[in-house]
Amino acid sequence: MISRYTRPEMGRIWSEQNKYEQWLAVELAASETLAGLGQVPADAVAQLKAHAGFSVERIEAIERETRHDVIAFTTAVAEQMAAAGAAGASRWFHFGMTSNDVVDTAQACQMQQAAALILAGIDPLLAALEKRAREFQHAVQIGRTHGIHAEPITFGLKLALWYDELRRNRARFAQAADEARVGKISGAVGTLAHLPMEAEERICAKLGLRAAPVSSQVLSRDLHAAYIAALALVCATLEKIALEVRHLQRTEVREVMEPFATGQKGSSAMPHKKNPIVCEQICGLARVVRSNLQAAFENIPLWHERDISHSSVERVILPDSCILTDYLLAKTTWLVEGMRVFPARMKQNLESTKGLVFSGQVLLDLVAAGMLRELAYKLVQTHALACWESDGDFRATLEALPEIQALMSPSQLAHAFSYERQLGNVDAIFTRVFGA
Repeated sequence: MISRYTRPEMGRIWSEQNKYEQWLAVELAASETLAGLGQVPADAVAQLKAHAGFSVERIEAIERETRHDVIAFTTAVAEQMAAAGAAGASRWFHFGMTSNDVVDTAQACQMQQAAALILAGIDPLLAALEKRAREFQHAVQIGRTHGIHAEPITFGLKLALWYDELRRNRARFAQAADEARVGKISGAVGTLAHLPMEAEERICAKLGLRAAPVSSQVLSRDLHAAYIAALALVCATLEKIALEVRHLQRTEVREVMEPFATGQKGSSAMPHKKNPIVCEQICGLARVVRSNLQAAFENIPLWHERDISHSSVERVILPDSCILTDYLLAKTTWLVEGMRVFPARMKQNLESTKGLVFSGQVLLDLVAAGMLRELAYKLVQTHALACWESDGDFRATLEALPEIQALMSPSQLAHAFSYERQLGNVDAIFTRVFGA
């Protein structure tokens, strides 16, 4: 991923330096474990732990000749061992292992490092959503369906819904990351032909992983697809939040807006502009993560016990998906914490249709008072649409109708237009979402 969207800590996890550090950690864990099982000399392991190292530049130089990154890596380590006077010990490096024993297991370690950062990034966003939901728990706003005024809600309910969705996404990602907490040291076709099963289990345990119950030369890629799918779901929720803020920031609405810093410029041509650029960035980059999921699904079917078609894809989609999710979480937290909210404008927009948004409650009250539903619907709709066309006052119109007067007293009709009645369960919903 380009540096513009890469935060330093997540970028370091997916750097070439850290990738090879994880490869070295797998190799040393294997050597140490095999020494404990009597298959590798203990003094050789001591020398490997003391002197094994690499430089990324040297690995890349060797790879340009060998066209094989793992061989380039083991060769570079062997050179360092020789330079330290421990060339003999290097023959036990990578003993009994195939390339993907190292690559897949080390990549699993990187995925766990990235998962820890992402989970840590979700938590402050959850906290910000809860805080602002409680702040606007009773800020009355019009609910919109199909983009059209529907019935009253509160802005706090909107935030509570985002919180609830993100909480589920956190649980899904934590599960997907845990399922991917597996390594394999099972050899070229997964048969553990050259190392005992006990070695695989111990090596993985040293690395904080579980041994995959069964593998081919590679770990099954459904693990990686599920991991990226969970990231895509997180980012889809972030886009949902940003898209709503974009809609509510439109000039005609003006109920919410993203922060606009002192000295910030909105347009090179129109000085009055305050554009929701961060929201638009969130929406755009979330699409990239979702598109990576298709490639992750394509990586699941491989030829027989392994081909290499997945490898080049994962060099792109795993780092980019993690880096973008990390970036978007930080941006969305900034957005939620700092967004400006205008309750007075919300109330103004809500009341702009002069009571039409209570048509559903009037319908129910007429039915409860004894009118057939079909007749009640026709009566309410006829006058609601007439008020819409004429910009008339819906409640005043109904109060003058003999059909209404025959069934509802003025106080009963007023009750049909009550915000408190419409929103009487808001506190109970908050308790259901956040607890008491």
